This record gives sequence, structure tokens and C-alpha cells, in this order.
Amino acid sequence: MTYHEKLFEGDLIFVPFFSSLSYNRYSKVIRPQKKSKNWELQAKLVKFLRNQKEWKVSGGRNHVVLAHHPNSMLYARMQLWPAIFVFSDFERYPINIVNVDKDVIAPCKHLIRDYVNDSSDFDSRKTLLFFQGAIHRKDEGGFARQELFYLLQNEKDVPFSYGSVQHNGIRKASQGMHSSKFCLNIARQPPVRLPYEDVLDYSEFCIFIRASDAVKKGFQINRIRSITKDEWTRMWERLKQVEPLFEFQYPSKEGDAVQMIWQSLAHKVAGVNMKINKSRRYSRFVPRHRRGLRTIPEPLNFP
Repeated sequence: MTYHEKLFEGDLIFVPFFSSLSYNRYSKVIRPQKKSKNWELQAKLVKFLRNQKEWKVSGGRNHVVLAHHPNSMLYARMQLWPAIFVFSDFERYPINIVNVDKDVIAPCKHLIRDYVNDSSDFDSRKTLLFFQGAIHRKDEGGFARQELFYLLQNEKDVPFSYGSVQHNGIRKASQGMHSSKFCLNIARQPPVRLPYEDVLDYSEFCIFIRASDAVKKGFQINRIRSITKDEWTRMWERLKQVEPLFEFQYPSKEGDAVQMIWQSLAHKVAGVNMKINKSRRYSRFVPRHRRGLRTIPEPLNFP
């Protein structure tokens, strides 16, 4: 049995191109070159995939492409859009390229240190709401961050401060999160897309507030303060149950982030097969070209 025959036995085809690594290591243009090595690698990837029999048969619909970093596939995304992308979010991607119907949201590998042997409870976590991160941003979430900073900066049990990975930022964030009842996560781009929403009900362990409501004076802080000890405890217990689903481990273990991503991919198979079958409805007969006409190969429209 050949390599190509083996591929057809599976429901999905994994493309082993590590786009985040390519972006992080090779995105800088080194003179006298006019394009980065990251651009060149993505161009080679597109050319390779489109020449494969497997891609041509499915139109790429059953291919899985890792594009976890939001900037990692900016060049190739227009060419590979029929494939299933695995993302951390949909930022910087138009809806016709990336959407929840065909793609998968995966959790980010967190930088905050794990709270080992955590025995804390509602009473021992003295801080009500904690945030540390960029306050001034140019994206859609930037306005909300600034407004929330002004609204919450004088709340005595709500530390809201600027922070980054530098200057002990990770250690400070770890301490702040481990001593808080709630941690504020300001969405960078609406609508919010979260990992595993096909199997998880986030309302069981999270509180969601629309940005339009959050920037109203007193709305968010009053909502958080209204959570009783019993309500918080129920959410806390549920959070501890789902926590392993967001942990990446090597080697992968049952119920960890890697296994959950594959489970989410498995849920896409039926839809992929339907799209492939629909694409085969009509005859692919191509009439002979009239004299003087020529076929024009589809270009790689990279910037």
C-alpha cells in the first residue's frame, strides 16, 4: 500500500507545517532579500499542497492546518482557506477565510504558573477582581480596556494595572490571579470565540458581560459583587473539573488539550464529508479548447 493510499483511509489529513514556529523564527526580512523566509516557506507549502492528489480530490476541505498564532498564516490563508484551521482566536482573519463552522479554536499555552495543591476558597481569596495586561490597545478591545481602567481604578479590592511578561510580570500575574475570586479577561475582538464550545457550557464557570454594558458606570462591579459565596463555590468546583481540558501535556494524556482538539476536529468530519460530496454532484467534463484559447494556471497571489 502506498503513502497516498494510506492517506485516503483517514477522515482528515494533518498538514505538518508548524506555522507559529515559522512566523516566530523567520518573519524578519533579511537584506538583500525582499521577502522573509516565512513568506517563502508558506509559498512552498501552498504549491506543495495544491499539487497533491489528496488536496485535489477534496479541494483541501479535509486537511488540518495549524495556524495558532494569529499572524502565522497571513500569506497562505487566501490559498488554503478551504482547509480546517486550528486557531487560538479569529483575530485578523475575515469570516470567509475562518469561521466556527469549519475551523477549531484551541486554547493558548498559558504563561501563568500553575497553582499547585490549591486549597483556596471564597474567603481566602481576598481580591475580588484582578486584571494585569495592556491597557491601551489599538484594536477593538482597546476602548473597553481604557474605560474599564477608569471605572475600576478606585475600587479597593480590584487591582487593575499594566503588565507584561517583562520585569517579573509573570510572577506578579500569578500571585494576583491565585489570590483573586475572579480574573478579568477583556475580549480583543467580538464576537467571543472559545475552545470546545460544542461540548462546554462556559456559563457554568464564567461570567460574561457585553462590552456595551461593562463600560456603564457600576454595571460590571455590581454584577461581580452580586455573586454569593454559594454561587462562586459551585462555579469554582466546575472550573477545577474542566481545568485539565486546557492543559497541554507531552506526551498527551486522555482529557487534556491535545485530545480535546482532536475531539473538536472529529466533530467536523460529517460537515467536511457533506461539502466534498456536494462538490462532486456535477460532471467534471471540460470541452476541448477552441483554437487560439489557452488555459491560464491559477497564480499564487501572495503580496
